[in-house]
Amino acid sequence: MTDDTGVGAELAQARQALGISLAQVAQQLKFAQRQIEALEQGRYERLPAGTFGRGMVRAYARLLKLDPEPLVERVAARVAAPDNAVAVASARRPFPITDSARRSNLIYAALSLAILGVIAGFAFEWQRERDSAARLTFIPAAQLPLEPQRAAAVSTLASTVTPQIATLGAVEPQQPAAERAPPAEGRRRIAMRFERESWVEIRGRDGRILTSELNRAGSERTVEGNPPFALVIGNAQHVRLSYDDRPIDLAPHVKVEVARFTLE
Repeated sequence: MTDDTGVGAELAQARQALGISLAQVAQQLKFAQRQIEALEQGRYERLPAGTFGRGMVRAYARLLKLDPEPLVERVAARVAAPDNAVAVASARRPFPITDSARRSNLIYAALSLAILGVIAGFAFEWQRERDSAARLTFIPAAQLPLEPQRAAAVSTLASTVTPQIATLGAVEPQQPAAERAPPAEGRRRIAMRFERESWVEIRGRDGRILTSELNRAGSERTVEGNPPFALVIGNAQHVRLSYDDRPIDLAPHVKVEVARFTLE
């Protein structure tokens, strides 16, 4: 498809004027080189849709010292996410009794399945292309604030009720004692709650991957290991994370909706 926006050509010219190669751009932005090539050639159908596609254009423009917003506006329609709700509603319409109407509904159903397949492909591509290598910010564990409400609740319950009643009366649902046992000496615990779907990768001290998966909205995940931990969290503004029961603010580490940082 012809690039009627001219954004790809403008980015390519700016890159060439600065003497930067495609490989260097891909390394700086943490995108695949073939995605950078597709963007410069105006092949927007090969890019992630919706927020991720616009974020890619914005990050590339900033790298080249260009004003990103006019470029994002010009490509917004070309990287818009398909309306899945409309497709599903079309697929649920009752089949009329005439043959021509039946054929039309079959076409609607086929289009709906195709759109759902495209959405699934974008999600898989986003997960696969994430690269955990990045500049990481270190947060010393000693500087992490203790949650005041939890500290007060623990102190009160410990002095007034038995461990069994404390388990039943806690503000938050508690797991059995065997499952809530503190980590072994030298090990730390990372707990996450996902308000929306989010991809997470965590590496331990030896570089081994402790988890690398797409987490459903409403789910929770707990990881234990030896620090420091290198974390990459997608859709980070919708993730609540605590480190040894201390809340971590992810906002300072978010860039293009992805948080990259290290916990010591």
